[in-house]
Amino acid sequence: MLTIEDIKKMLPHRYPFLLVDRVLEYEPGNWIKTLKNITYNEPFFSGHFPQVSVMPGVLMVEAMAQSGGILAFLSMDEEEFKRSIGGKRMVYFVEIEKARFRRPVIPGDQVIMEVKILKHKLDIWKMEGKAKVDDKIVAEAKMAAKIDRELE
Repeated sequence: MLTIEDIKKMLPHRYPFLLVDRVLEYEPGNWIKTLKNITYNEPFFSGHFPQVSVMPGVLMVEAMAQSGGILAFLSMDEEEFKRSIGGKRMVYFVEIEKARFRRPVIPGDQVIMEVKILKHKLDIWKMEGKAKVDDKIVAEAKMAAKIDRELE
């Protein structure tokens, strides 16, 4: 299990846009399971929608993409991982397809993201993700991420 502090070493995102609270399980080069706790204090709820709080679908996809970015870093060999974390390399969300939204996510929900690698070539990682609440799929998509070269 990895904590938010471990996640912050891999992803450049910070509040309010860091959408993964914890890594629950993973198998490098294969899959990851992450968690996002949804609270009423999330900044997007003030405008989406004031009368009925619903997490925007695009943010569910972003949470799956961030989970995939973490998996990409965790799938690197140890030497490359050490050279890449701590903001030395950036991970970018570069493609989305077949996104589907099954039901609303509301305050109090605990979203579990399950992402698996479909293909990896050079710095491009193609993945498939599912977001679940109470073991029911709330969102799913195929995505791609790119990890840029080392920053100077």
